[in-house]
Amino acid sequence: MSVYSTRPIALTNLQTYPLSSRKSKVSVRDFAKPPAQSWLNKFLASLPTSLPRRPPQSSRCHPTSTQAAQSHPLGIGGHVIKVASASLIDLMRHGFITSLAMNGAALVHDFEIALAGNTSEDVETGLGAGAFGMAAETGEYLNQIAKVAMRARLGYGEAAGQFLDNAVIDVPYANSSVLAAAYKLRIPVTVHLAIGTDIPHMHRTADGAALGSATHLDFRLFCSLVQQMHPAASI
Repeated sequence: MSVYSTRPIALTNLQTYPLSSRKSKVSVRDFAKPPAQSWLNKFLASLPTSLPRRPPQSSRCHPTSTQAAQSHPLGIGGHVIKVASASLIDLMRHGFITSLAMNGAALVHDFEIALAGNTSEDVETGLGAGAFGMAAETGEYLNQIAKVAMRARLGYGEAAGQFLDNAVIDVPYANSSVLAAAYKLRIPVTVHLAIGTDIPHMHRTADGAALGSATHLDFRLFCSLVQQMHPAASI
């Protein structure tokens, strides 16, 4: 038993609200559009030939066979999801991204995009009223996914992609989700949490053991993915 006179706060009386009722600052309509192939080829052609690793040019801008065998990981945060999800999905489909590492904010934003088509609440508006981060679906489902990940011995990223792709619930905007697209393409996504920094951790459904298990397995997967960048290295 703890010797402290102060006890951890109880979350049993916490009040949530439907995600659909919240005003969001970002919608799927705001996403940057992937560039046309002809535009991209013109850009690649404009690069100086003196660059040591100039990207290849082709009619479809596909990676070469040598590139396809290499690891091309990408690390992202929440703001990338809010701006460039469509571009990330396009790059994955064309083989330019072979794995993704994201923080908890990116997980939250991608999940809300898939579910509601919008994300990014107004922090200033919600914080003073004690309502910031209290969208019911975000907390309920992301914490449920962590528990499923722990039981199934999956990483958080794979479990989230599986949840969205399998339509466990109605996901109207799944085609705009980086997690869902990566799962379809079998591209590994790792989610790296700092417990207590993301809004689902404030909900009564949060389970520290499940969150820790899901994100720690992703950390180990991330180590393997990094090792593939340097095949000669061994751990």
